[in-house]
Amino acid sequence: MQNITIKYLQEYIKSKNINTENKEALFLKLSEEVGELAAAMLRNPDRATETNIKGTIEEEICDVISLCLIIANSYDIDVEKWIPVKEKLHNEKWNNKVVFDPR
Repeated sequence: MQNITIKYLQEYIKSKNINTENKEALFLKLSEEVGELAAAMLRNPDRATETNIKGTIEEEICDVISLCLIIANSYDIDVEKWIPVKEKLHNEKWNNKVVFDPR
């Protein structure tokens, strides 16, 4: 299995030249994908396989992640830059001693 970085995914998605001007439409599409993820979770389908991912939780999680990165790209947000900052806030808020260190 290959390691895929968020940076690579953002660049890959950016290379597709997806129209990101209509932020409201992007948000509505993200909401739709989250709904599809919820439906897949409630159906409790079989796990995805290399030959069948359609309708699985794995498929819907990938769709949600892709839409989040499309939205991030539309605002020129470097997600890898902000994850450590947000994790630090989470750890402080919840008094979690786990250190975020993605070496």
